Amino acid sequence: MFPPRERLPEGDAAIRATDSDAALARLSAVRKGYLTDPYIAPFVSRPHVQQPRPPLINIGTYVRSEALDELVNGWLALCETEGTKCQIVSMGAGSDTRFWRIATGDRKDLLAKYIELDFAEITTKKAMAIRKNRDLSAALGKPEDVSLANGGTALHSPVYHLLAADLRKPPAESLAPLLTSPNDPLLSPSLPTLLLFECVLVYMSPEASQNILQWFTDYFAGGSGVLGCIVYEMFALEDSFGKVMVNNLKARNVTLPGAQPYPTFDTLPNRFLQHGWDIARALTLKDIRRGYIEPAELERISRLEMLDEIEELELVLAHYAITWGCKLPANSAELKAQWVEWGLKRKETHEL
Repeated sequence: MFPPRERLPEGDAAIRATDSDAALARLSAVRKGYLTDPYIAPFVSRPHVQQPRPPLINIGTYVRSEALDELVNGWLALCETEGTKCQIVSMGAGSDTRFWRIATGDRKDLLAKYIELDFAEITTKKAMAIRKNRDLSAALGKPEDVSLANGGTALHSPVYHLLAADLRKPPAESLAPLLTSPNDPLLSPSLPTLLLFECVLVYMSPEASQNILQWFTDYFAGGSGVLGCIVYEMFALEDSFGKVMVNNLKARNVTLPGAQPYPTFDTLPNRFLQHGWDIARALTLKDIRRGYIEPAELERISRLEMLDEIEELELVLAHYAITWGCKLPANSAELKAQWVEWGLKRKETHEL
């Protein structure tokens, strides 16, 4: 007899499972030497028994991480130049460790607030992992200043806040009550604020994604803070390789409705331009690997593992992109001259 077929998660559970995939990929890239991240293991179930991922996944994880780190660090550097603290709001944050990497680094004092939102099932697990791990807890501050809330689905500290929300719901229901309480708003429109979406919007309807960005655009319209955003996700899924990716995910009960408005690279900046943002740029991971990573770094990671499938790697990386943009306060010509420089910097050319 055949063993019973493993039941695949469906609906929201299938989407939540993609976070586990991302955490395992990052753990694998760390253990193979691509990345340094001492905080990922506590967010992985039974990390000591997890198998390494293939080189193609490790390299993709590396390119994604390097590019996102450079953009976030560039944002923090501009805030430092302005002499102001900033806020970061990571939506669909899952098991991301960025807060701890910033909070233990040179620019930790630049964070006024770091807010993470995700499904309640995800935030509950993350809050438990944080409370159980000494290093994760220590970065939050004094124990008496850290508290669980909402039945363990939320966690609060002086800077870091973990909140449960279904981002597919109208922002007036999902975001406003959590971030803009009339008595004590968690989010200030007067501080530079960076929104992060790492493989989040692609799982939502285009309308829901637009509603989120429009809500933040409207909330910051009357303030003096720069509003920025970084989106990492799949796009151009209508060609033959893209259809293979879509079908592979469908086999796991995962669909990508949010990719529909972005069939080509040229359409990616529309995500911000349609909301009247001032700056909108994009790069594929293929282009980032070819021209935006230091040659010495590429040489280093090329020695970590043998990769025979260069063509397949480039096909995959060509269907993932990082899009970033800014909405500047009114009458801010001087700010625009400064913030227009925010982005990835091309490195010297190199052979791959």
